[in-house]
Amino acid sequence: MNGILIVDKPLGKTSFDMVRDVRKKYNIKKVGHIGTLDPMATGVLAILIGEATKLSDYLVEHDKEYIATLCMGEKRDTGDSEGKIIEEKPAPGNLSKENLTEILYSFKGESMQIPPMYSAIKINGEKLYDLARKGIKVERKPRKINIYDIELLEFNGKEIKFRVVCSKGTYIRSLCEDIAEKLNTLGYMKELKRTRIGNFKIEDTGKFIDLENALEFIEGTNFERKDKTITKINLNDEDYKKIINGVKFETDKKEGLVNLYYNNKFIGIGEIAKGNLKRKIIIN
Repeated sequence: MNGILIVDKPLGKTSFDMVRDVRKKYNIKKVGHIGTLDPMATGVLAILIGEATKLSDYLVEHDKEYIATLCMGEKRDTGDSEGKIIEEKPAPGNLSKENLTEILYSFKGESMQIPPMYSAIKINGEKLYDLARKGIKVERKPRKINIYDIELLEFNGKEIKFRVVCSKGTYIRSLCEDIAEKLNTLGYMKELKRTRIGNFKIEDTGKFIDLENALEFIEGTNFERKDKTITKINLNDEDYKKIINGVKFETDKKEGLVNLYYNNKFIGIGEIAKGNLKRKIIIN
């Protein structure tokens, strides 16, 4: 098996649990994933199987879509429902849906976000959440993020359910806390479901995308770009031998990932950079 399996990660399981389950079920060693989800989060997880694991570098840049629930009135040490309450402040009592929509819209666009302590970012070789569990708090550098779209879905006076489309590296826990602060209260992320990562949607759960069709889900998936036509190159005998032996050669085709064919049969994926075509994945 060489391709991408789309799963809906259930509550309580880690992303690595899902990888382990796929390895065990299909008896395959080369399995990975993109876009880690915390155990308390659910939703779209792309499992890379076999040769598709070599595509991970091209998938990490994808934008993501989430449905999140922000609970106001409490601040928790982890920023989510699994943490301990460390501070309380009443939720605003006169907040209308119009006011709330305006506040949410104010987060659209590029901004700088400070990653939470409970994250997998490494500082001096140690993950932040390991330091946080030891009671150690360190300074984190702000990172540039982009909120492409944000929309109010439900509001009951204390909880805000919203949809957000954002760039990679955006922490929704931090976004929830920032929204609460702008509403002059405290808050934490109660629930989180990822509904899309790039072109992989929650509706695709259970779908297996083979390598020949993988580039349709990889090329042009950033929110501000439109889908590209996938370049297909049918290699002649000489170029086929070069590709098989790892030798790159010049081409006038546009840069990016391309599907490679020999005698009109799909044989793998190549990459064109600086006018040269080289192999990326070759299927035996």
